[in-house]
Amino acid sequence: MDDALSLIQWPAFLASVIAAWLVGSNAKARRNIGFWVFLTSNVLWVIWGVHTQAWALIALQVCLAALNVRGLFKTEQ
Repeated sequence: MDDALSLIQWPAFLASVIAAWLVGSNAKARRNIGFWVFLTSNVLWVIWGVHTQAWALIALQVCLAALNVRGLFKTEQ
């Protein structure tokens, strides 16, 4: 179980990179998907952060998740 939790950082990393790519798109639908992928990466980073006791990372991900929710509302308009 410990090894599986250690591996969560890699899907979190990949989701973050993909989300950044999507959010930078000119297409509204891709930007919207990007914010959802960012939220997924926030959850994955929090799981990994709890596992490694990286409290600053968890705080950062909570703040970034709030910004991603804001981005979702702005792309919906």
